[in-house]
Amino acid sequence: MTHTSWSSAAAVPALGVTVYGCEPDEAVLFRELAPRFGVEPAITGAAVSEANAALASGNRCVSVGHKTPVTRAALLALSRAGVTYLSTRSVGFDHIDVGYAESVGISVENVAYSPDGVADFTLMLMLMAVRNARSTLRRADVHDYRLDDVRGRELRDLTVGVLGTGRIGTAVMDRLRGFGCRVLAHDSRPKDFVDYVPLDELLRLSDVVTLHTPLTAETHHLLDARRIARMKRGAFVVNTGRGALVDTEALVAALESGELGGAALDVLEGEEGIFYADLRNQPVDSKHLLRLQELPNVLISPHTAYYTDRALRDTIEHSLVNCRKFVSGKQHWI
Repeated sequence: MTHTSWSSAAAVPALGVTVYGCEPDEAVLFRELAPRFGVEPAITGAAVSEANAALASGNRCVSVGHKTPVTRAALLALSRAGVTYLSTRSVGFDHIDVGYAESVGISVENVAYSPDGVADFTLMLMLMAVRNARSTLRRADVHDYRLDDVRGRELRDLTVGVLGTGRIGTAVMDRLRGFGCRVLAHDSRPKDFVDYVPLDELLRLSDVVTLHTPLTAETHHLLDARRIARMKRGAFVVNTGRGALVDTEALVAALESGELGGAALDVLEGEEGIFYADLRNQPVDSKHLLRLQELPNVLISPHTAYYTDRALRDTIEHSLVNCRKFVSGKQHWI
C-alpha cells in the first residue's frame, strides 16, 4: 500500500482526535501513525455514548467503530461537546443516523480500505457453498469420511450475479473472471466494462447471487420473499455486505423448502450484540441464526470478511487523513 503523507502537519498545531471503541490492535496503529499526520489521539476502548461524549471535549473530530450503533443521544452530546466531524472506521455507515448528525452540526464520513480482503473472503464462501464444504467438514469432524450424496459444482459452469459494483463488487468480479464463469451485475450506477442486467433478470439467470451494495432505505430487504422466489431453484446466496440486505425470514423459508441450494452469510439481520461476543455459555437470542446454523447447506461467519491486517492499517491511516482533511476544508462526503 502507498502511505499518504501530510506534508504540512509539522507546520500546524497537533490535531486532537478522540478515538472511541478502539480495539488493542487499532490503538497500536493509531499511536504509531498519528504523529505522521500531526494528530494527537485520545483513545478509549468504550464505544461512544451520551455518557462518555465529554471525552471529546476540546476536539472537533472523533473516530468511532462500527460494532455499536451511535445513538441520537450520543450525537447530540458530541455536538454539545464541540464535535463537528465523525469518522467511522468502516465502509458502511448504517450504524449512524447521518441525517440527524448533520442536523446537530456533525459531518459524517466513512473510510476506504483495501477491498481485497472482503473480495477474497467472498470467493472463499462462494467456493465453499457450491462444494458443500460445511456438510463435508461436519462429517469429517466426527470421522465420517464418506462422500456427500450431492456432488459439488464448478464455478466455470455457473453464472454469478453481483449486486453492487463498487470497489468490493468490482474486486469480486475481477477474481471471478479467473474462474471462467459468466458474470452478471446490477447497480444503480453502471460501469462500462460489466454485463449489467435488470435485477429480476439477474436473479432469474444466476446460480450464485452475491451482495455488495450499501444498506440504505432503498436496499433494505433487497432480497425479499418476492425476489427470492424469482431466483433459480437451487441457487446460492452469498452476503458479505450487510445483513438487512436480505429478508432473513424469507431466506430461511426458501432454504427449508429446497428452493435455494444454500447460503453463505458473513452478516446477518440482528447480529448486533451477538457477533463479536463470546456466547459459548449464554443463550443466543436469535431464532433465525439458530435455525440457519442447523441447516447443513448454510455457512455462517461473524462479520469477519473485512478483518485483515492490511484493511486495519488502511482504516486507521484513512481515519487520520480524513480528520486532517476535514479541518482543512477538504473532506470527502459519503
